[in-house]
Amino acid sequence: EGDWWEARSLSSGATGYIPSNYVAPVDSIQAEEGTFLIRESETTKGAYSLSIRDWDEAKGDHVKHYKIRKLDNGGYYITTRAQFDTVQQLVQHYIEYNDGLCHLLTRVCPAMKPQTLGLAKDAWEIVRESIRLDKKLGMGCFGDVWMGTWNGTTKVAVKTLKPGTMSPEAFLEEAQIMKRLRHDKLVQLYAVVSEEPIYIVTEFMSQGSLLDFLKDGDGRYLKLPQLVDMAAQIAAGMAYIERMNYIHRDLRAANILVGDNLVCKIADFGLARLIEDNEYTARQGAKFPIKWTAPEAALFGKFTIKSDVWSFGILLTELVTKGRVPYPGMNNREVLEQVERGYRMQCPGNCPPSLHEVMVQCWKREPEERPTFEYLQSFLEDYFTATEPQYQPGDNQ
Repeated sequence: EGDWWEARSLSSGATGYIPSNYVAPVDSIQAEEGTFLIRESETTKGAYSLSIRDWDEAKGDHVKHYKIRKLDNGGYYITTRAQFDTVQQLVQHYIEYNDGLCHLLTRVCPAMKPQTLGLAKDAWEIVRESIRLDKKLGMGCFGDVWMGTWNGTTKVAVKTLKPGTMSPEAFLEEAQIMKRLRHDKLVQLYAVVSEEPIYIVTEFMSQGSLLDFLKDGDGRYLKLPQLVDMAAQIAAGMAYIERMNYIHRDLRAANILVGDNLVCKIADFGLARLIEDNEYTARQGAKFPIKWTAPEAALFGKFTIKSDVWSFGILLTELVTKGRVPYPGMNNREVLEQVERGYRMQCPGNCPPSLHEVMVQCWKREPEERPTFEYLQSFLEDYFTATEPQYQPGDNQ
């Protein structure tokens, strides 16, 4: 039970605690290196989906999905003429013969190591001396972000907050809630130093903030399919926050972190509520992110998951414009006044009208008329496959 299991090494005989999400039954699908990708089907119980990367002139890189169905006697098939006892045997067959698939199965999808749920067993409130700050990654209004090392062994990210940014007591209370939020699209909170200056210790994300990645990093070269995939990842994390009845309050590209293979995770959820700086709490102050904030939140302090949906619509514009500041040419006061009068950002260049339509849905005046994150996740995940048939005609019935 729990996040850390006592285990014994078969090679050395040593015993100790291991993260529970790093182990799987030896003959299970989870134990396979990477996979192409094969995952349990979300729509058909007991079945799997095989996803293969494909390329053509019109679409560029894209993914095709095939259902792996289960026989009553326990076998598996994609097409009834080729049936197998195990999923592993099915994969081996399609490595050798494409047999109706768009490709042979060649290179496996890289398997990402799961994040441990904490630094170690019983390491939550830690001493400052256990953290070494190695390299400053960024500076913000309320503190700095560092790449660091915990206990001389574990690479982490450390957010150091300027004294006076928030009450240590209120922070510790909120951190207990944040610690319980666990989803692979949320940056995992590992530990805290709860005396000022407060340290927030999280998993390390190699590519930094989404904003910097889009403006100055490899994100500059991404095409629409990758950008929509990143949006879908963020929507998936926010759909979890929605299910948990939590609110982010400061959703924007600067608060999304990027890892290897274009993995996106949501950071800084819940912290905005605790900030005590007058330039921020005034809501119209210089440090407050007016351009991302729903009008009912900016004017009356009504923050809900629906004000997060508004912010997500703004974040979509950041993605498709590679980090352009929203409402170009307008200052905060003008944005607040114009949005109140019904103004909404036009469709950015290179943005399909159907994607802009979703942004406009996120910016409905009445919060309850805005879509849910659950809907946004499914819309974005299916954005390029909604019009495709399940199988290629004739080959895969």
